[in-house]
Amino acid sequence: MRRDLAARFRALHVPGQPFILANAWDAGSARMLAALGAQAIATSSAAHAFTLGRPDMGTVSRDEALAHAQDLMAAVDLPVSGDFENGFGDSPDAVAETVRLAGEIGLAGICIEDTALPDSAAYAPDLAAERIRAGAAAARALGRDFMLVARADGVMNGTYGLDEALRRIRAFDAAGADGLYVPLPGGPEALAQVCRATRKPVNALAVGPLSQLSLAEFGALGVARISLGSALARLTHRVIHDAGRAMFDGGDFTALSGMLPGAEADALLKAGAGQED
Repeated sequence: MRRDLAARFRALHVPGQPFILANAWDAGSARMLAALGAQAIATSSAAHAFTLGRPDMGTVSRDEALAHAQDLMAAVDLPVSGDFENGFGDSPDAVAETVRLAGEIGLAGICIEDTALPDSAAYAPDLAAERIRAGAAAARALGRDFMLVARADGVMNGTYGLDEALRRIRAFDAAGADGLYVPLPGGPEALAQVCRATRKPVNALAVGPLSQLSLAEFGALGVARISLGSALARLTHRVIHDAGRAMFDGGDFTALSGMLPGAEADALLKAGAGQED
């Protein structure tokens, strides 16, 4: 049952003992990640937008995000969390409604960021905290487990610095967030500062300089969860880009020789769906 998966999802969040939250973009990628060992799956707003032929940052509607999440939930017997951008609205009420709808479809949790999409400007600190307070109240009203993770995206977006991010996650913590997240805060020491700013689980994004850390090194910094964002989708696009350039610019098809064998892909898809060969 989805209720049991939500409780399992919360139990995975142990500071210092991180798990990998694997961001997928369709049923096939979700099943492959499940077969390879993922304990939980997440949507990625950017990767989902790519599947629709759209750029990142506020181009997907709430209805589309919910339907996409349901597709991933139907594909795997794992907890699924939603990357739901700014909650699809500026007001605290919009965030609360997004939490309610996410809970209704059975998601194990969602992330809400403090960016006033489609721009990269950050919400004012008081409004940002009030949005999380409303989302947390809606989560508690669901009557079941649900992880609301609050994101402070300003360092990544270049709208404020690490000190402000730390102030914001402390405010989000006080507002009732279940977990905190500062994407791309800087190097390992900056990430350690984020972890020290709260006793609640911290999510780290394994991109940029942080992609050079091992799982154990993330744990030593105090991280509870490591997400991938759109990195796997972008790696897939890199393969398309490089192979396409070689084919269309130079008539070179050798990149295609490195593809995953069909039998191996089929086996992973069956295993990810919980099917026997």
